[in-house]
Amino acid sequence: LKRAVELDSESRYPQALVCYQEGIDLLLQVLKGTKDNTKRCNLREKISKYMDRAENIKKYLDQEKEDGKYHKQIKIEENATGFSYESLFREYLNETVTEVWIEDPYIRHTHQLYNFLRFCEMLIKRPCKVKTIHLLTSLDEGIEQVQQSRGLQEIEESLRSHGVLLEVQYSSSIHDREIRFNNGWMIKIGRGLDYFKKPQSRFSLGYCDFDLRPCHETTVDIFHKKHTKNI
Repeated sequence: LKRAVELDSESRYPQALVCYQEGIDLLLQVLKGTKDNTKRCNLREKISKYMDRAENIKKYLDQEKEDGKYHKQIKIEENATGFSYESLFREYLNETVTEVWIEDPYIRHTHQLYNFLRFCEMLIKRPCKVKTIHLLTSLDEGIEQVQQSRGLQEIEESLRSHGVLLEVQYSSSIHDREIRFNNGWMIKIGRGLDYFKKPQSRFSLGYCDFDLRPCHETTVDIFHKKHTKNI
């Protein structure tokens, strides 16, 4: 809660809201175990004060989202865990998401194709109703180009069996990494989808569950816009 107040005073409202919410939960747990009436009264006053402030911040952020001015930044530290695609994206995915655009120059090597496949798996789960996925990436060179094309073709066929169309385009000049949903959310990740470290082995924790997979250091910027443009 002390950290929440500091972030609040620095106008870092998204981070402050998270700290307020976690702090309030802790105070509620303390309240349950407190029998002294005076202490209970003081705790209730504190909880009420922090809840009022958290609610005001939430209303402000909701209005920012509505006005298309929302910006949230997440810094993933080296070797951090808990940053699977689901953890990063699920709060921005709902039943209104029917179309997705991905710009990432590095959907080329085998592990990068698997990253893209994992991302697609997330998109076809509820509550999403995705019908079209647009991918803009760069074309690999030499014999690996065949592997890239074959992998993307297999993903395309698999998505088609789930009623989802995958449209792939290639660019030799693409550099930026960006993901957009047609409900107005835009996510920019410094390393694109390829921010996970190589697992120690096929039988190590994190090989299947990406929340347990250590990450490379990167920054995630999340915006909301009322309108998105096609690639």
